[in-house]
Parts: sequence; structure tokens; C-alpha cells
Amino acid sequence: MSQHSQFSLLKERRFAPFFWTQFFGAFNDNVFKTALLTILTYDALSWTNMDVGLLNNLIPGLFILPFVLFSATSGQLADKFEKGKVARYVKLLEIGIMIIAAIGWMNHQLWLLIVAVAGMGIHSTLFGPVKYAYLPQHLRSDELVGGNGVIEMGTFVGILLGEILGAMLVVHKPWGIELVAGGTIVIAIIGWLASLRIPDSPAPAPELKINWNSATETVRNIRFSSQNRPVFLSLLANSWFWFYGAIVLAQFPLYAKDYLHGDHGVFVLLLTVFSFGIGAGSLLCERLSGHKVEIGLVPFGAIGLSLFGFDLFLSSLAYTNQTTVDAWSFMQQTGSWKIMFDIVMIGIFGGLYIVPLFALIQTRCDPKHLSRTIAGMNIMNALFMVVASLAAMLMLKQGFTIPQIFMATAVLNGLVAIYIFSVVPEFLMRFVAWLLIHTVHRVRGIDVDRIPDEGPAVLVCNHVSYMDAIVIMAYSPRPIRFVMDHGIFKIPFLSWVFRTAKAIPIAPAKEDPWLMEKSFIDIAQALHEGDLVCIFPEGKLTKDGEINEFKGGVMKIIERTPVPVIPMALRGLWGSFLSRDKGNPFQRSFRRGPFSRLELVVGEPQEPASVTPGHLQEVVKNLRGDWK
Repeated sequence: MSQHSQFSLLKERRFAPFFWTQFFGAFNDNVFKTALLTILTYDALSWTNMDVGLLNNLIPGLFILPFVLFSATSGQLADKFEKGKVARYVKLLEIGIMIIAAIGWMNHQLWLLIVAVAGMGIHSTLFGPVKYAYLPQHLRSDELVGGNGVIEMGTFVGILLGEILGAMLVVHKPWGIELVAGGTIVIAIIGWLASLRIPDSPAPAPELKINWNSATETVRNIRFSSQNRPVFLSLLANSWFWFYGAIVLAQFPLYAKDYLHGDHGVFVLLLTVFSFGIGAGSLLCERLSGHKVEIGLVPFGAIGLSLFGFDLFLSSLAYTNQTTVDAWSFMQQTGSWKIMFDIVMIGIFGGLYIVPLFALIQTRCDPKHLSRTIAGMNIMNALFMVVASLAAMLMLKQGFTIPQIFMATAVLNGLVAIYIFSVVPEFLMRFVAWLLIHTVHRVRGIDVDRIPDEGPAVLVCNHVSYMDAIVIMAYSPRPIRFVMDHGIFKIPFLSWVFRTAKAIPIAPAKEDPWLMEKSFIDIAQALHEGDLVCIFPEGKLTKDGEINEFKGGVMKIIERTPVPVIPMALRGLWGSFLSRDKGNPFQRSFRRGPFSRLELVVGEPQEPASVTPGHLQEVVKNLRGDWK
């Protein structure tokens, strides 16, 4: 996908109507909710005698409660029925909910507005599985990260504009309430009109018999999702992000008022900065990932969420203004720009964290069960957000200040991230691979789309350095089982990397015949399970930069399991710090400029019947050319 093609999707009917449907849904949600929160923060006494801090955490909790109660049903509906039709019915429901809210606004009835909050939660619950299951049906695999990025950008721009408009309209004198009441109905109608243009999305499981018992279906969804461990733990990692975001965002109204001493304009400014960051981070994923699902960005995002969350606590302590300020005056206060910088960076790293998780779930989940998996994710998101609301209220009751809540959330995020990435080391490994090829070297992949997205295959490549597997790993769309010399498993750090990658150790027959035979059994099993297996047929690192003779192990592999063989060549790694060049590799490895470049070239897949070691060696040699 070209660099700008993620935006060109907005010109295509397969994407644009759906984008605008979800955009106006997010926009309307936040016009309504922000208007309500603004009224309760700055004009609470004329509406209720309840504690404002508790209300600011209770209302988000009521919004997400329907996700717990109805997500199981919504996932089944999205798998059983055509998704465009489901979206249109959901948008009609939104119009009805906004009419109820308008009655509440006009009659000063807080309970009706709270009913509407729960109603919009139901609306989002029904639309959620459609939202993420729709994309894989209409986007190519190389468009999926960019498409998810645009959707997330659109969602948070909709949130941003909705928050700004909601906060501004509701305090407008004398027609603020009327403008919010009527405006939300109009926005709901526009969203419904956009949904009429959504193209057909055939139901993946039209024969599905709906289980209307949400409790048993919820258990079934979560149990099914847990069978695919990387997907399930990605769902948990995604839910954790919503825990983090729910706590942080719920504090913004009182944080702006009581700690920054700002009016509602300062609250809107904080939301604007955060939403801009999320949108920027979501779009940045496309550039940083190289148009593929790059889960190495997830640990990167998690690190940023903790660092800048903790720094927001420190920045809040350094802010000393004690007089009431508007948004413009706030930006002139000492320390204000540091606070805004921390918030925008939390948003950016949040985008880098969340978009690859969505793309991984979409690509590795069974398409016939994707909507129900998304529904299971929404259930977990809701549970995490309910717990987040309860945790925030508990911390407030225990005397935590809002900056201290930011600090506690950042520290907890770090602990949870360490746990998740230790349980699913693939995330951390891809992060290490991504980091190395974007810092030590400038790597270019040529025809890397020839590495298949699914199905078994054997990858063969020349062996230049200890970094070879990491470079190949970084350009693969999915995990690879590397066959590595058992001696590498004794090298610190590299041992951890390859054990984590489930690499298969191998030894020469004369050195350890049992291990050699076990290696071929493990390779056959991996291919039988549909994995990619990568071998270095030379059997050792080159000592002079030239390609050594290919051994016959590849023949033994494809005789047991006939699968396509994909030749590859690494160019530019000879002379690097991790090669066996006896020159001055350190300077070459880390010097910026043309000498720090390297390439991975992928050749045409070879049918197993035509493969011989000599033929593969010749193909790899031609792919490499004269550049070592």
C-alpha cells in the first residue's frame, strides 16, 4: 500500500460510508456525554445534589455497562446478519435515544439523561462488533493497519470534535440546552444517512442459531477466544488500554477545574490535546509498521503510556497557578505546556499501542467467529472500564489527589505491561527486532510480500551475522520458527531471543544425532501446523562474506513435508558488528550514512518438486548480487 493510500480509502465506497457512519456515532456520543459532564461539573447545583466527583466516574460506568450485558448478543447478530443492515438499524436506534435525551434536556430531568447515557452504551455495544469485523471483509491485508489507523483517527477526531462542541454548546447562553438537544438528533440522522451507503458485507455465519442468554454466551465467547492464546492475550492487552484511558479521561473535568484552576475551555483544551495525540499515533502506525501488522509497536506504546503518565503527575505538582484561567490564559502559565506535552504523548503512544492490537486480532482470528471475538473483547473492555471507574472512585475516597491517580495508573500500567509481555514474548521480540532495524541499520525489504500471510512454507536465506534472524523476523507478517545452530542458544541475550521465538535447535549428526533427528521432527510438526520455518542451509556463518555451500537438510524437510520453499537474501550485513568480519565492524555498524543500510530480498516461491540445494544456492546468490 502506498504511503498515502490510507487516506485514499476515504474516496472509496467500500470504506468511506462506513467511516462516516462510525465517525458520526463517536461524534454524537461525545457531544451528548461531554455536555452532560460539563453541566454536572460547572452547574451541578441546578441539576442534582449528588457528589460531582462520583457522578463524573459513575456516568462513564453506566455508558459501558451495556457492553457487559449485551456484547454477547451483538457479536452473534454481526456474524449472522449482513453488517450494513445491522449498522442501519443501530443508527435508527441512536435517533430514538437522542429524542429521549432531548426530552430530558428540555424538562431538566437528569434521570432521563442518565437513561440516554445507558442507551448510547447499548448503541455502541451493538455497533462495536460490526466496526472491527467489517474491515477485514473489505480491506486487503496490506491495507488493514492503515485502515485501522484511519478508523481510530476518525474515532478520536469525532470524540475530539464532539467534546469541543458539547462543552461549548451547553454553556452557550441562552440556547445552550436547546442546541445540544436538537443538535444531537440532527447528528444521529446524518449518521443514519451515511449508513445507507455501506456496501453489502455477507454474513460469515448465517446459519448461526442465536443464544439469547447473555451470560452463557459471554462465557462461551471468552472460552472460544482463549483457545487462541496470542489473540486472547491481545484482547486482554486491548482491554487494559481502556482501563488506563477510562481512569485518566474520567479525571479531566475535575483536574481542569480544581488543579489547573481552569474554566470549561481548559477542560476542552485537554481533551483536544489528548484526542490529537491518539489520532496522530494511530496514523503514525502506518509509517512505522511498513504497511504490515507490526506488534512490536505495542511494547513501545506501553512504555510511553507509563513514562508520560508518570511525568504528568510530576508536571501537575510543578504547576503553581492558583487563579481561575481560560484556555488562552492557561497556555501562558508556567508549566502548562509541559502538561499538554505529556497529555499529547500519552495519546500518541496510546495510538501506537492500540492499532496493532486491533490488526493482530483481525488477522489471526477465525473470520467466521470474528464478530463474536470482537464482542468478547468488548465485554472484557467493559469489565475493565467498570473496574477502572470503581478503582478511581475508591482512590478518591481514600484521599488520592487526581495527579496521584495519574501516577498510580502509570505505575500499574508498567507492571501489567511487564506481565503481558512476559506471558506473550512475541510482542517484546518483535519490539526488539523493530528497534534494531530502525536504529543500528536502515533496512529495506524488497518483495517481502512474497512471504505468505498464511499456510506452511520453508524460508531459506544466506547466513551473514547473528542478526539475520532478527531482520527476517521484523519483515515477516507472522511468527517464524527459525532452525538455529544449538550453539547460539548458549549466547546470552540471543539465547533468550530465540527460545522466546520458539526457535528449533539443531546440531550436526556427528555431534548430537538425537538432537538432529528431533529437530527434523519438530520442523515437520511446525509445518503440519501451518507455520513458517526458516533455515540457513549453509549451516554456519560466513567467514568471508561469500555464500557457503548449501547443505542437504532442506531436502530432508520437504521430503517429509512438501511445502513451498521461499529463497531470500540478506545484503549489507557483512562487516557489521555481529558478523565474523575481522575488520573494524563496530564503526561500520553504528555509523550513519549509506554504509549502515542493508536489504532483505525475497525471491519467487519454489515448488518442492523443483528444489535442490544447488538450485537454491544459485537463486539466493543471484538475489544477493555483489553486495555482501
